[in-house]
Amino acid sequence: MDLTNFSLLYPDAESQRRRYSGEDRPDIDADVVEQLGLGELLDLHNSDIMEYFTADPAVITYRAETFADMLAHEELGKMLNALIPVLGDVMELRRLEADSGDTESYLLSITEIELYISSIEILHSALRDLRPNLKSRAFQTLADRILELTESEYYRNLNKKLSELTSRVREIKSVTVGVNLDAQLRPKNAGVLSINNEPFKSGDVLEKILRLDFKSDNYTCIANLVPFGKKQSEDQKMALGLAFNSAINEVYKASLRSWKKIVQSYVLENTDFLLNLMPEIELLVKGTRLMQALMARGCKLCMPTILPSAERGFRAWGLYNPVVALKVEDEIVTNDLIFDENASIYVLSGPNRGGKSVITCALGLAQAMMQLGLYVPAERAELSPCDAIFTHFPSISSDTIDHGRLGEECVRLGDIFDRLSDRSLVLLDESLSSTGSFEGAAIATEVLAGLSRARCRCLFSTHLHELAAEIDGINARTAEFGGGKIDTLVAGIEEGKRSFKIMRAKPDGKSYARDIAAKYGLSYENIMQKIENKTM
Repeated sequence: MDLTNFSLLYPDAESQRRRYSGEDRPDIDADVVEQLGLGELLDLHNSDIMEYFTADPAVITYRAETFADMLAHEELGKMLNALIPVLGDVMELRRLEADSGDTESYLLSITEIELYISSIEILHSALRDLRPNLKSRAFQTLADRILELTESEYYRNLNKKLSELTSRVREIKSVTVGVNLDAQLRPKNAGVLSINNEPFKSGDVLEKILRLDFKSDNYTCIANLVPFGKKQSEDQKMALGLAFNSAINEVYKASLRSWKKIVQSYVLENTDFLLNLMPEIELLVKGTRLMQALMARGCKLCMPTILPSAERGFRAWGLYNPVVALKVEDEIVTNDLIFDENASIYVLSGPNRGGKSVITCALGLAQAMMQLGLYVPAERAELSPCDAIFTHFPSISSDTIDHGRLGEECVRLGDIFDRLSDRSLVLLDESLSSTGSFEGAAIATEVLAGLSRARCRCLFSTHLHELAAEIDGINARTAEFGGGKIDTLVAGIEEGKRSFKIMRAKPDGKSYARDIAAKYGLSYENIMQKIENKTM
């Protein structure tokens, strides 16, 4: 049985090698994770979420199958949750062993093997019955290997050996210490006279005399027991500690010497494989918890169809933002978002608070969750892995001191162009809003032309309605270079109310203004009515 390179998140050693070399890791940094709200959804403590993004379809599929088993069998979640504190104790023991002496180190190793066996038993008790129903390669492999291990002669011998050694160690309840004194009655040296399987009890001379049972009561002291170290100098505590360790070494020398071989050849190898799984277990547990919370809310989730990266596809039906879904009690509005041959870039316009930022983040979250191996917040989805996700959202930066807000926005946009490729996803939310609409639209036109030439996927959420008039010209400008086509989306308003539905249509800024004016009683008709009422 070899679990040295086993992973719950990576199907083979080669995919793990590519992970550590960074070959398949997309450019998704901490700022993107925070701005999309993904860190809020998956609050990992044992690792950085950025470590787990992948552009490898085989890895994504492997993880999706693993999550499918987690969702289908609650026992797997309970098993992993029970395993986490045991592995935490092993890690703490490792830390203590680094600062311990030989004897203490061996005794801690015995405890480590006890914890290792507890871990195996937790896994075995759950996987034994689940094995016929498991469908993911990760859990099938783990179940087969754990079952193979627990049925092996070596494992049975390990349990037997551990039982013998621990029974000897756990039987120690006290030691009898002999202390020599100098002329001033100060401790000079000390040694252990015996190791006992009974504890000492407090007592005093008078009580012992009155009981008249000296011979049969060797474990009652002639004075009260005092906590070790209390009122002792450091030299005294050290002398007693050395005497104790020396005695243990002498008594268990042969056992500890043979035990050392077991620890070195077996424990470290086998507990290491479990410890290496801890960060992966956290992602699986918290990812499953997130998906269960969304399903409990009545939200749809789907295992996406993975398209080739070169196709640069994103097609989602019934897409929604999971951060919003878990915060609001109202019915969640879903939208279809399709990138096709007529649009690899969308300009999304509409009223303030009409859902533009929500759908922009929903797009990024769906892509990021897919590239973690999670299900996607949609009824159905077909997605290509991307090599990067870039966000350009409103932010307060210290750079504005040197550049001004518009300058800072332009610097950040320039950084995106330095890093993106035709397989990247770019999300722009109210970019260039720090300047007037005329200047903003002029700069945005140049940015869109550059994105078109780059042939990346992009959603540009903006209040700059003037951009709609420029799109045909931008498409014509970049067509001869094979630029990606740009189209428009509109955040809808129905009867003066924000519907949060996103439609593929040309924007009409005036109609939005009229609807909003009517909502707040500022249409021409409303105003005339107010004036007439005053004159009456």
